[in-house]
Amino acid sequence: MRMSYVSGATTEPLVGQTLGQRFDAVVARWPARPGLVVRQQNVRLTYAELGARVDAFAAGLLGLGLLPGDRVGIWSPNNAEWIVTQFATAKAGLILVNINPSYRLAELEYALNKVGCRALVTATTFKSSDYAGMIATLAPDLATMAPGAWRAPRLPALEIVIQIGPPTLSGAHGFDAVAAAGATFHGRLAEIGAGLQFDDPINIQFTSGTTGTPKGATLTHHNILNNGFFIGEAMRLTEQDSLCIPVPLYHCFGMVLGVLACVTHGAAMVFPGEGFDPLAVLETVEAERCTGLHGVPTMFIAEMDHKEFARFDLTSLRTGIMAGSPCPIEVMRRAIATMHLRDITICYGMTETSPVSFQTTLDDPLERRVATVGRVHPHLEVKIVDAEGRVVPVGTPGELCTRGYSVMLGYWDADSQTAEAIDRARWMHTGDLATIDAEGYCAIVGRIKDLVIRGGENVYPREVEEFLYRHPKIADVQVFGVPDPKYGEEICAWVRLREGETMNAEELRAFCRGQIAHYKVPRYVRFVSEFPMTVTGKMQKYLMRAAMEQEIEAAAE
Repeated sequence: MRMSYVSGATTEPLVGQTLGQRFDAVVARWPARPGLVVRQQNVRLTYAELGARVDAFAAGLLGLGLLPGDRVGIWSPNNAEWIVTQFATAKAGLILVNINPSYRLAELEYALNKVGCRALVTATTFKSSDYAGMIATLAPDLATMAPGAWRAPRLPALEIVIQIGPPTLSGAHGFDAVAAAGATFHGRLAEIGAGLQFDDPINIQFTSGTTGTPKGATLTHHNILNNGFFIGEAMRLTEQDSLCIPVPLYHCFGMVLGVLACVTHGAAMVFPGEGFDPLAVLETVEAERCTGLHGVPTMFIAEMDHKEFARFDLTSLRTGIMAGSPCPIEVMRRAIATMHLRDITICYGMTETSPVSFQTTLDDPLERRVATVGRVHPHLEVKIVDAEGRVVPVGTPGELCTRGYSVMLGYWDADSQTAEAIDRARWMHTGDLATIDAEGYCAIVGRIKDLVIRGGENVYPREVEEFLYRHPKIADVQVFGVPDPKYGEEICAWVRLREGETMNAEELRAFCRGQIAHYKVPRYVRFVSEFPMTVTGKMQKYLMRAAMEQEIEAAAE
């Protein structure tokens, strides 16, 4: 290799099926194998039992009048109903819209309206989130009127709400009741399934950008089914494996690297709880004899640092994925040594590419597995380019671009933003700075954009800035990330107030709570009279970041 271009060769062909077709084939091949275990719900299903639940709910969705191409939002923490909905919508030709469980009113309203969700599957509560209350705020008639009779002017496309568990809203359907009512629509479900194409859109996942508003990355059966399959291949998953999945399902990590890697190989999906709890993960791995474990680095750190860690038998573990944010080398080494994860892998990707483009393999030397994100996935191409779009020599940093089956259709109802991200040759421009060495191993060296990754959650500063600009006291604000030993990065805001106004940090945080997700709320706030800028008026965030790092270090000392 002379130039930074790689393509993923393989003898394994792409899967030319819809997700429903592949799911049915897996159910037929391994009907009695464990399919789904959800510890907090005491759910334990074989693949045949899971398949029956999926078909019942899919038929029930058709019974409510939903049509192929309709968007169905899901707003819930991890549970069995999430998995059932994922496959049921795919089989019914519906497009599943993943809504972050941490979203609050403004974010929920935007997401539902941006893609025109006709239906919403929702939990009732989770931690401090009153989902039913927030939906009723946006759709007041839902609390008092019958299903089908209510309308919500603030959510003009929304007609159907399905509550997981017993409905607490008069206008909502119960999840189980929908499944029970669909018996007469199974024939229609089969007809729809026969007419679906693997290039049809199946999933919308929101990812923020420099515009400050989330964009809906639109993914197909072909995108996520094949990506999940080849992720599982790299882990060497089989029907004998069981994977502990503590990462959220609304994110590609849970939905593709977790669920679809398992389902395409007949492996068992094991969920330790609604949200992440290190003790629950350790208990689940031991009790279920899990062979795999996923997580972002902060999750593995929390598990290994838990005061009861030593008492758990984790010898069943073999593989898993550490990804979502840069993986510290020492954390990787420690996980291999103390958690028996000798075959753990590292992945790199982005939502818009289904998501994985690079992954380490079980055969890679330890140094490669801890210091790089591995080599390119099968059937994909990657090049590293300079600012003019020219491929750079091996070892030279540049922007990472991906092309192949994994690249999304585009951003929903955002042609100009799609054109900015995907060029005429169908290269997806990631905005990440990377190098590729002579053997094809990739290392991520930075980010072109100011993306902050806090504990595996992507936070785009412009989105937080746009929200803070709503505060009447704030004249100007700049948001950026600063290093943090626990979360990798934390959110910092520099704020310039309007003349004559006063404010403290707690007042700013209180303004954020309940309106934007908790992980976007700035931990560090500094009030300034001016910002460092270039002569042309561009903000110099790197100078702000350096000043804050010094301030934080001094405070720690």
